[in-house]
Amino acid sequence: MSGPLEDAMTLAYLPSPPQGVWYLGPVPIRAYALCIIAGIVVAVWLTQRRWEARGGRRDDVLDVAMWAVPFGVVGGRLYHVITDPEFYFAPGQQPIRALYIWDGGLGIWGAVALGAVGAWIGCRRRGIALADFADAMAPGLVLAQAIGRWGNWFNQELYGGPSTLPWALEIDPAHRPPATPLVATYHPTFLYESLWDIGVAVLLIWAGKRRLLDNGRLFALYVAAYTVGRAWIEALRVDHANHFLGLRLNDWTSLAVFLAAAGFLAWRRRPAPVTGNGAPGPADQRP
Repeated sequence: MSGPLEDAMTLAYLPSPPQGVWYLGPVPIRAYALCIIAGIVVAVWLTQRRWEARGGRRDDVLDVAMWAVPFGVVGGRLYHVITDPEFYFAPGQQPIRALYIWDGGLGIWGAVALGAVGAWIGCRRRGIALADFADAMAPGLVLAQAIGRWGNWFNQELYGGPSTLPWALEIDPAHRPPATPLVATYHPTFLYESLWDIGVAVLLIWAGKRRLLDNGRLFALYVAAYTVGRAWIEALRVDHANHFLGLRLNDWTSLAVFLAAAGFLAWRRRPAPVTGNGAPGPADQRP
């Protein structure tokens, strides 16, 4: 493992883990997978609490999760492989590695898109409105993302440009960009996104308690708020990404998803209810 900056003075920095895999006999225990599993557990737990508060049953959440989680994992991996095919299908690469999800590489929007299909199947089987369930699930989903990002810390990936800030992240030589071989510490964009996700979760829980948004709009707020953070974090990253018209592909995806979420919020905005005298009343506060 490397020491602090080779070409600059750094008084403090965040170290990367010395390893991300432990072996239980011949069985590898990967930190990346543990972080993903921990995020799923927290998401299910929080969604159960919120769904029960809405009058639902705890078992509903487990049943929907049995469909949504595997669909989401497959969708996340498909998005990553489709947007970065050169890692797996370029000459000299090994296509079988497209299946190695433990090496990292789960695209959030692929996970959300295909996970939504799984959630729709689960909700349909239980006779649940998908929009209502999505609102209950939104804070847990973004918390799962916050926890899952720590898997990138163990894999020493998803970091930004060189930095000498006290919270800069040390990256071992084997994981550094070839263009900057003498720089040891970088912006910990995985940490920035994790903290942003926690903030989004707090916002959603606050809005949910006040019943400011419903009928799928709380989930749309999650999408819009997450993409705002993803935009500035993506601008800091220096890892490989395909570009289109000067922007990283993930930036274009985030922009499209943000516009869709904002459009949904505007479209589903309910008019103020009318009082007995025909004047507009207070905003509808139904859950």
